[in-house]
Amino acid sequence: MKKITLMLACGIIAANTFGQQEKITYPITKKDNTVDTYFGVKVADPYRWLENDTTKETASWVKAQNKVTFSYLAKIPFRKALKERLTNLANYEKIGAPFKKNGKYYFYKNDGLQNQSVLYWQNSLDAQPQVFLDPNKLSDDGTVALTGTSFSKDGKYFAYTVSRSGSDWREIFVTDIATKKLLPDHIKWAKFSDASWQGDGFYYSAYDAPVAGKEFSNVNENHKIYYHKIGEPQSKDVLVYQNPKYPKRFYSANVSEDERFLFIFESGEGRGNALFMKDLTKADAPVEQLASDFNYEYMPIEVIGNQIFFSTNYGAPKNKIMVADIAAPKLENWKELIPESSSVLSGAEVIGGKLVLTYDKDASNHAFVYNLDGKLLHEVKLPSLGSIGFSGDKDDNIAFFSFTSFISPGATYKYNIETNEATLYRAPKVDFNSDEFVTEQVFYPSKDGTKIPMFLTYKKGLKKDGKNPVFLYGYGGFNISLNPGFSTYRIPFLENGGIYAQANLRGGGEYGETWHLAGTKMQKQHVFDDFISAAEYLITKKYTNKSKIAIVGGSNGGLLIGACVNQRPDLFRVAIPEVGVMDMLRYHKFTIGWNWASDYGTSADSKEMFEYLRAYSPLHTLKKRITYPAILVTTADHDDRVVPAHSFKYAATLQAASNGKNPTLIRIESKAGHGSGKPMSKVLEEQADIYSFIMYNMGMKPKF
Repeated sequence: MKKITLMLACGIIAANTFGQQEKITYPITKKDNTVDTYFGVKVADPYRWLENDTTKETASWVKAQNKVTFSYLAKIPFRKALKERLTNLANYEKIGAPFKKNGKYYFYKNDGLQNQSVLYWQNSLDAQPQVFLDPNKLSDDGTVALTGTSFSKDGKYFAYTVSRSGSDWREIFVTDIATKKLLPDHIKWAKFSDASWQGDGFYYSAYDAPVAGKEFSNVNENHKIYYHKIGEPQSKDVLVYQNPKYPKRFYSANVSEDERFLFIFESGEGRGNALFMKDLTKADAPVEQLASDFNYEYMPIEVIGNQIFFSTNYGAPKNKIMVADIAAPKLENWKELIPESSSVLSGAEVIGGKLVLTYDKDASNHAFVYNLDGKLLHEVKLPSLGSIGFSGDKDDNIAFFSFTSFISPGATYKYNIETNEATLYRAPKVDFNSDEFVTEQVFYPSKDGTKIPMFLTYKKGLKKDGKNPVFLYGYGGFNISLNPGFSTYRIPFLENGGIYAQANLRGGGEYGETWHLAGTKMQKQHVFDDFISAAEYLITKKYTNKSKIAIVGGSNGGLLIGACVNQRPDLFRVAIPEVGVMDMLRYHKFTIGWNWASDYGTSADSKEMFEYLRAYSPLHTLKKRITYPAILVTTADHDDRVVPAHSFKYAATLQAASNGKNPTLIRIESKAGHGSGKPMSKVLEEQADIYSFIMYNMGMKPKF
């Protein structure tokens, strides 16, 4: 394609915000004549040049768009007060559940507004905690995030991974635990990997160094597993496993806790993974394949004695526990230990010589303890409907679990596996009264009659008069469940009469693999129907009306928002597609996008699949001179998961198509990625922008 020179011109577009006339000057984005042909059908892609995110032309476009967006946001009269309220709410001590390594306890703590949480350690639960690693000292602006930690079994070394500016690229560093001295060992270009220790070294997964300037956009190929020995340069690391026949697939390694076995996971071609095993106790032992069908997940839980415990959805859409003898570890020899139940098995680990299993029932967590023979011992009593996460050692009866709900911040409980007794260990103090709010769960019919669960959180005494503002959130994809969770960022919206609605759409994992598949490929429209039906239900039941609904979603959820806006622009007042997959015809051509084909299919699969994707692709279904809701697109310059080109092209097309009655803006964050590891300072700015945009365009007059 010939070099494109960006030309920015200005067009005056009127924005009508509840009677207020404003003029927004949008950059007019240059078009070219790029056309692709799919099965004989020509599809124009006039903003293709925006896919090249490292050019001066694209940088100029980003700068011009941000200037318009931040100018608009700065004029919202209550934005400053909202940010102050969000900052005050976020300024509370956040402490994670302790975890035990080599006889010491570790935990993460954020004093309140620190950009990154700090890792502490203590000799016992009663000892004075000390800082072990402070990620805030790794950068001046908090954009270097701690993304993973790993301890050597002998207690000598600590490996940690970091991400810079939110990228999926990882670097691995090593510290001597006794002295806390940083060692020379430094691994670059790791991705989707932590360090998995064996002896005086560790396994990790990495790519060859990418082409300069294309680190965040080019397709990643030839993922490899290496072994790094402490004290050696990365150039001498031993290549342990690769599969050049399938250069796009992912390969990761995990060593059993007793360091006897190396498990290798191969994924990317289907919904699950292939599984391999290598006996590390035998010199030159071969890599043995245990399972090969990529449509299922095969996850080792623990090796205990001569048995390997697995969690899998093979022959069990809602998952089950199986066990195998190390002498016959292939799938055909696995035996069912705990069968599939009516709820979805979503977590499994061994603590205190027992199996601790987490199940999802109607999208809320429930926990049970079994012995290693598969006998149910007891259920763990939880405070209410919510989400739980365990930490504990396989040989220690004392464990911890964190619990959260929509109105309860993450509290930590100390749990005795033997006696089934849980006591509150730590609870944060947040500047709001949770007793003033309530969460209810409703079940509403989708377009085809399927019952969809949805959580609603709001202030007690809410009147169903059809006038309440609603923040409707959804995801619906990749077998991911939306469980209850707490966020201080919602509180000002709730305090000012808003309703937070979280819909558990098909495509997610709330009811297992069958529920997931019902929202994939040629069934993807079910996800959009479920979300649209959620809004219609809230209107029918007098919770709200069309002028009071804001829809929000990120990544695959950003796709959800874009598709639903285009299908029902009349139904929503505000839409926030965050870091969304907006170009469904080309998504698989960037970084790891090809990996999403198991959920989406691709435009190259067949004419039928191409036509189905084009029929809902947010970029390709925008129509000219339509009154779209007020839309704020968000993305980030270092997002190498869903590259910013998706949002760039969508925003340019949206601005050209909209009739201009409502603002259609894009907010592009710098030195940030898909969301993980984003510093607190950036999160507060972004949330202030999103919520002020929502409230302002709903005509709310909030008090803080």
